[in-house]
Formats: sequence, C-alpha cells, structure tokens
Amino acid sequence: MLKTILSVSGKPGLFRLVSNAKNMVIVESLTDKRRLPIYARDKVVSLGDIAMYTDEGEVPLSEVLTKIQVKENGAQASVATNSKPDVLKKYFAEILPTYDRERVYDTDIKKLISWYNLLSAAGIAFLSEEEVATPEVAEEVPATVEVKEEAAQEEKPKRKPRAKKEDK
Repeated sequence: MLKTILSVSGKPGLFRLVSNAKNMVIVESLTDKRRLPIYARDKVVSLGDIAMYTDEGEVPLSEVLTKIQVKENGAQASVATNSKPDVLKKYFAEILPTYDRERVYDTDIKKLISWYNLLSAAGIAFLSEEEVATPEVAEEVPATVEVKEEAAQEEKPKRKPRAKKEDK
C-alpha cells in the first residue's frame, strides 16, 4: 500500500512507516530493514500523495507504477536509471503517452524507475487510489510530517519564576 511508503529528502531509498509520535515518525528502510527516526524538520512525502503531470491533468503514482508493472510483467524495469535522457523519455512515453513533457523532468523519471525497482523488489503492491482511500488508512498515515512553530514553542518547559529577594 503506497500510503505507508515514504520518501525522505536527503535519505536514499524508500521507507515503510512503522509508527508515528508527536514530533517524529519511525520508518524502516525497504532495502536493509533498518529502522530509524525521522524528525519534523525532515521533508517526508507519502507515495500515495504523489501524482504525475499529464496533458489532461494528473495521474496518481499508483496507476503509473501499475502500468510499468504490466509492461515489465512484474520484473524490474528494462531501462536503467543512469540511461540517457532520450532513452528515459522514450520509455516513459510508452508507459504514459500523455505525460506533460514540460513539467515532468528527467530526474522525475529516474526517481520513478528507481522507486518502481525498490517497490517491486520488496514485494509492495501498487493499489489503485480507490482501494487506498479508505478512512482507516487516511487517519493512520500522515501525508507529511510538519511541526508548527507555535506548537514547538509551547512544548518547551516553562521556567519557574525566581523568588524575589526581600530588601533588608
């Protein structure tokens, strides 16, 4: 389920959400199964919230991944992430012919192929958005981890006022 799979900026790979706390989430790497905390200052995005631009609008990432899976018959992607930009664009045009060529960059296609390979190696199913959008799932997984400045300041322990010294 893509709602529980997270991308963390600054950290390679993808992560599965294990639990969440007030100012952090605990995630598990899909590749080496190591668990680590991700704090509120890190940018975290759920793959279930990502969509690819097309000429008609946006297509959810789960649909794009499913199209790649159908094309590859469940195997790893036939194009490498370090391929030339023209090769990547041609491959992606086979997957999603109406993708917006101005707003979808080569790096986006590389990341998509990399994510597909990681998810298929981990045995993650690419569910459609209708199957994912159940109330239980939406409540248990945050789309992003953010902490408001006001809330962060309120959590700091308050100092006790000093006792005033009496004049003698």
